[in-house]
Amino acid sequence: MALLEVDNLHVSFSTPDGVVRAVRGVSFAVERGRTLGIVGESGSGKSVATQTVVGLTRGARVSGRATLDGVDLLGADAATLRRIRGARIGMIFQDPLSSLHPYYKVGWQIVEVIREHERGTSKAAARERAIELLDAVGIPSPRSRIDSYPHEFSGGMRQRVMIAMAMALRPAVLVADEPTTALDVTVQAQVLDVMRGVQQEFGTAIVLITHDLGVVADMADDVVVMYGGQVMERAPRRELFYRRHHPYTEGLLRSLPTAGRRGRLTPIGGTPPSLITPPPGCPFAPRCPSVFDACVETPPFREIGPGHNSACWLPVEPLKKAQ
Repeated sequence: MALLEVDNLHVSFSTPDGVVRAVRGVSFAVERGRTLGIVGESGSGKSVATQTVVGLTRGARVSGRATLDGVDLLGADAATLRRIRGARIGMIFQDPLSSLHPYYKVGWQIVEVIREHERGTSKAAARERAIELLDAVGIPSPRSRIDSYPHEFSGGMRQRVMIAMAMALRPAVLVADEPTTALDVTVQAQVLDVMRGVQQEFGTAIVLITHDLGVVADMADDVVVMYGGQVMERAPRRELFYRRHHPYTEGLLRSLPTAGRRGRLTPIGGTPPSLITPPPGCPFAPRCPSVFDACVETPPFREIGPGHNSACWLPVEPLKKAQ
């Protein structure tokens, strides 16, 4: 059994315009010490799927199954989820400035996390642990910076603080939602190195949500590709990059800037589907360059190789390398 397992997850929201079917039958799993990358365009359902697992999508209609070490997450009550969040599942959000409280010093916020879950820990002991955590994620002069406010840190430093807070209780799973967005390339590499170091030290499983396939190539062991609230393809990282099957995955890879390539990038034509009135059959069919008659029917999520599944009617082709 995998550490974190999600099976046939459906999430929808009622709006004045209709029911938004944000996640439609998503399944994935991640083992201890491994990194699962979840990629796709904005609005593909990546964040909603993972936030639902930890009970952060209030008002949503949810069905399916999600377990952490065999413990049911979707059926858990609010008190159980509070105990799990932070202690068993750590979260790193996209914008650390809005995730950290602007009125409180960063050290106070880390200490609060520790003492909320470990009631017998004194303030002094929790503060020392917070200093050690800030030092571990590369915050310079952590003994003095622990008393700084979030706005006194750069974007990269704030993200490091978020990683320190997420790892304060050594959770089994770390969910990182676009952790490097809006960071420059150098700072992005530093943040990823910190996450990699944390994983190696504690054996943490990481769920990395991103639209940046370069980050996935650097960090992930396995990759899930989402589109229109569904999983289009799932494979080990190398298999996905060198033997991808789904045209959407192909489009994502062809839109990447590549060393040595000249001229304009190749975008994916069209726009993402409406999640209120999704198209029948394959959700990518209206934008797919390989669309044919069978695509009006929903393709099965079939196995096309060891650990490699694809939701596409196209036949399996020989090895295909990135352009």
